[in-house]
Amino acid sequence: RTMSPGEIERLLAEATVEGGKLVPHGSNYTFAVQLQSGDLNFLGIYKPAGGERPLWDFPYGTLHFRERCSFLISQALGWNLVPPTVIREGPHGEGSMQLYIAHNRSANYFTLLEEGRPELFLMAVLDLIINNTDRKGGHCLKGNDGRVWGIDHGLTFHAEQKLRTVIWEFSGQELPGNHVEDLKRLETSLGGADAPLAREVNSLL
Repeated sequence: RTMSPGEIERLLAEATVEGGKLVPHGSNYTFAVQLQSGDLNFLGIYKPAGGERPLWDFPYGTLHFRERCSFLISQALGWNLVPPTVIREGPHGEGSMQLYIAHNRSANYFTLLEEGRPELFLMAVLDLIINNTDRKGGHCLKGNDGRVWGIDHGLTFHAEQKLRTVIWEFSGQELPGNHVEDLKRLETSLGGADAPLAREVNSLL
């Protein structure tokens, strides 16, 4: 059956880590891990805080929190562009655990743009909201089910404007009214200090 994002979050948080393999070529330590919950086996992407490379402009040990917040904002908007992501303990300490998306390895932002995928416009808006400093072409995935996903959101939510992205094709375009309403709903969700979304985002950032 199809699981809700909340159900997937619970699985990511509670499943047993059975093994893992370091993903090569990343600036920070990233592991593809095998997760097991009952009879269910699935893959996650685990990024331990202790594996972060120190940066001059981001506080050390905070990138995994930013991964989680990017997921929360995507969900609150109703755009569902970021795979379910939680904070949990793993083999190398606390870190983010994200659902692994089986995807077409030959697809990226540029091939998806050629396909005319409308999700890319929303990805550009999401990057503005979360102040993404690291949107590369390979950070846009085409899942085996055809869905478009964005990954690698550790370098986000800086207090200074630091947007750095390959997505420029939508510059100057107006946000449709229905998506303006999405932003208003997000603003409401973050407006009250006692709101669940505001509490979690504030605690992580």
